[in-house]
Amino acid sequence: MAKDSLPSMPIGVAADGSLPLPWLSAALAQAGALAQAHALLIHGPAGGGHLALALLLAQTALCEDPSALQRQRACGRCGSCHLVVTRVHPDLLLVLPETLRVALAWVDDEDSKLAKGEAKPSREIKVDQIRDAIAWAQQTSGRGRGKVLLLHPADALNTASANALLKTLEEPPGRLRLLLTSADPEQLLATVRSRCQRLRLDLPPTTVALGWLQSQGVADPGALLQAAGGSPLEALAWAREGVTAALLADLPRRVAVGDASSLVGRPVPRVVDWLLRLSHDAQVLAAGGLPRFFAAQHLPVGADPAALRLWQSALQRAARHDEHPWNAGLLIESLVSQAAVVWPRPGQGGRMPDPASLHSRR
Repeated sequence: MAKDSLPSMPIGVAADGSLPLPWLSAALAQAGALAQAHALLIHGPAGGGHLALALLLAQTALCEDPSALQRQRACGRCGSCHLVVTRVHPDLLLVLPETLRVALAWVDDEDSKLAKGEAKPSREIKVDQIRDAIAWAQQTSGRGRGKVLLLHPADALNTASANALLKTLEEPPGRLRLLLTSADPEQLLATVRSRCQRLRLDLPPTTVALGWLQSQGVADPGALLQAAGGSPLEALAWAREGVTAALLADLPRRVAVGDASSLVGRPVPRVVDWLLRLSHDAQVLAAGGLPRFFAAQHLPVGADPAALRLWQSALQRAARHDEHPWNAGLLIESLVSQAAVVWPRPGQGGRMPDPASLHSRR
């Protein structure tokens, strides 16, 4: 699951009126037409800022400035806005899978085992979380502006938790508003989708994303943004992990010769994700298309189709079981060594593509 938020990312409208992510203003304006929807599904490609937008909408719904709903923008200055930004508002409940809460460092004393790494966090939103949320929703509003229940991402609902939510989605108690996010709403239960109005959030234009990444101090953000599939949040997360444009440019060549040195020590899910993106681009290039994640001039050509399919199958198996207690170093070495048979060795027909010929395909 791609991160949709970062621990240091500001939450909600700031006191000066600025948004946490500048490209959310358009979606926030579109939300005005859906202000009366009791259940709203925010959907679109992962990494666009679903959680940040949902928190903006929650802050607006709970804002104590009388003009907030009309402007579809919280004031950022009232007591309610301050409580949302500090994540202690009594009328706002965030329901997140444990893995995301740990990643965002949003754990408290009740989660001491998670915080200390003594318990394995779940990727799912559990049915007990939904039952607790329903009980919370039935209590009286603390500040008299109604309540907001936010589920992020709704993709993490399992069958039991999704079914437990249905009655509340259809008949929310009191002045409850539900906000759900999803990168792939068609994977949700049809009964969940049918009870929600939809608000689409697309990834920002490249120029906007690059400008924002530069403002966050990311040097040479173009390669990171491309490898992240256009998600500035993902690109920023990588940059903060020490990933550079040079590392990404060199990665296809190293993998093609079985060199895992630049990957050892990195989390298995991250490595598998990168290798899946590389295998995707290799298949596109073999079919005469333009790669999506890596610069074309950095990709080796001449891949053996059968070997490429086998390698991709191995990567997909690893992705499905990336929570397994693998020996990370051995798994990464194994996956990269399998890639070494996909491309011919130097001197045996392997070569980099001609940038001029790729440019002519555009």
